[in-house]
Amino acid sequence: MSDRVLEEIAALKDEDWALREDAATLLGEFRDPRAVGPLLEVLHDEDRAVRDAATGALRKIGLSAVPALIVALQDPNGNVQEIAVAVLKDLPDPRVVDPLIGCLANRNWIVRMHAAKGLGLAGDPCAIVHLVSLLTDEVKAVRVDATEALVRIGRPALDGLLAALRHDAWVLRLHACEALGKIGAEEAVEPLCRAMLKDRDTAVRQDAAKALGGIGNPMALDALTAVLTDLDVRPFAVEALGRLKDLRAVEVLIDVVTGKGRPVNARKVAGCGSESGELEIEEMEVQIFAIGGLAELGDDRAIEPLIRALKDTRLRAAAAAALGKMGIRVAAPLLAAMKTETDSNILFHARAIMSAVGWRPAATMKEGR
Repeated sequence: MSDRVLEEIAALKDEDWALREDAATLLGEFRDPRAVGPLLEVLHDEDRAVRDAATGALRKIGLSAVPALIVALQDPNGNVQEIAVAVLKDLPDPRVVDPLIGCLANRNWIVRMHAAKGLGLAGDPCAIVHLVSLLTDEVKAVRVDATEALVRIGRPALDGLLAALRHDAWVLRLHACEALGKIGAEEAVEPLCRAMLKDRDTAVRQDAAKALGGIGNPMALDALTAVLTDLDVRPFAVEALGRLKDLRAVEVLIDVVTGKGRPVNARKVAGCGSESGELEIEEMEVQIFAIGGLAELGDDRAIEPLIRALKDTRLRAAAAAALGKMGIRVAAPLLAAMKTETDSNILFHARAIMSAVGWRPAATMKEGR
């Protein structure tokens, strides 16, 4: 009886690239460990389709290929290193952790990127200190994947990330904020508040505010309110306030929407749309964030301010969308406000809101009898 595996291994050296590709594909289907070494040799093939077929075959063979793939990480051919680490990163085997950690120092950024991904999937705390160091990598894609890897590892990474908030390198502090926000641990709230209020780098302060919104812990309320005077952080802090799910934020967000307490140093540009002839573009964006936050919080106190916001052409669409999310309870106050309204655009949005919340004139008349 012929041995199909050996036949296809022999076909990997055929002069016809299509036959070599077919052979590699079939060996993946067979999942026979005898094919691992020959398939690794095929990773040097001059034809891209053949190399891709061999890569797919090694993935299918899986754990049996781990030892040989680890050896391939030292291959002088950079493409082979890339393929080996790309396959290893997806294999659930503790044997891959140390080799992947070693790959984090590779000169090839693609190898570093795949290694970071693999260590996140492995979830081994031994990788934490190495991944934190990678947050200063010169390549953004590597930093992003290292950040995501730390997020996947989760709470065991907290100490390393909290220490990173005090590092001199701003990019390290930046990615630490992002990771802490995604992990969502309560222990990170106070350090993130401190970074948001005091860090010397604008991007870090902004990311700290975003992280606090991601965590959503009410302990951040006072700090987020205090930082509203920082024009660079203000939009991110307002958005975060809406994500706290803390009703104490309602009045703060209403003040933003209505213009109360607006910073006197707000940046303005020439334009139309306001009485002064100056359009506060940045503050308009902040107000829209506040409107979105009020919609998320869903408190009745926001209804009247949102109805008034319909009169502002810059805020009208956002206010209408927010009122539509708040349900049938907006119908009565909206109807009352529209009785004296003559602006056709406002009336158009009001009708759309009433439809969105399910208001029906006939049902309302019956309920009033």
